[in-house]
Amino acid sequence: MAFQTLPQGDQKGDRPWWLIAFLVLAAALAGVIFVSDLYAQVFNTVAKGLWVTIFVTLVGFALATALGLLIALLGMSDSVVLRQIARFYVEVVRGIPIIVLLFYIAFVGAPGLVALYNFITSPLISAGLAEPMVVRDISLMWRAIIALMIGYSAFIAEIFRAGIQSIDKGQIEAAKALGLSRGQRFRLVVFPQAIRVIFPPLSNDFVAMVKDSSLVSVLGVADITQMGKVYASGSFRFFETYSIVAYVYLVLTIGLSILLRGFEQRMRARHR
Repeated sequence: MAFQTLPQGDQKGDRPWWLIAFLVLAAALAGVIFVSDLYAQVFNTVAKGLWVTIFVTLVGFALATALGLLIALLGMSDSVVLRQIARFYVEVVRGIPIIVLLFYIAFVGAPGLVALYNFITSPLISAGLAEPMVVRDISLMWRAIIALMIGYSAFIAEIFRAGIQSIDKGQIEAAKALGLSRGQRFRLVVFPQAIRVIFPPLSNDFVAMVKDSSLVSVLGVADITQMGKVYASGSFRFFETYSIVAYVYLVLTIGLSILLRGFEQRMRARHR
């Protein structure tokens, strides 16, 4: 999984000339889109997949974050069995490329889930109280979201684990002495401090998922990349099409990186 580095100022305090250069190029291409009918047509076609990309990214990342937090907590539990299950999950999932996981969930996991559901509900199906499920009932987009959720949750679990374990144990012991339950200690003492450590790498993963969401196009999901592929294959305008696709992704990822970096700096300023 690729990690996106958040934009930061130079160590010597230089101005972000790279960002100024990017903004100039972005404005120039925006001008070309505005005045050129061909580029405008390509952009309008590609933009149709923008909301699919946003939906896949937001839902996939939210689910991956929730699952990653659960795996991290299991990995720090008092039970050796739960710890080993969590470690097994993290190591196995991190070793599988996202695109392989995508194909596996889409063409192996989904049919297996359908078969399991039909087996469990077979008495109800026989009695006419339930309808059997077929594979096409699980859309390709949701199969892609599930694959991204599983793939990213293993990395996010390690981010949460490192952040939580960075908290001074003395503070946890003090919270115990005050009579706080484990849930209260996590909610009131551990997590508010750990989030400052967790947020930067978690932001990197969010930006990385924007880019990795393009992999859903291999399943035919109509995201930005897929819309570009369809247009290019029909018009043979490969240069124009993929220039626009790259432009849209750059605007999304660099814009998000700057916003998240600004939020991170404000968070640090509040806790000084």
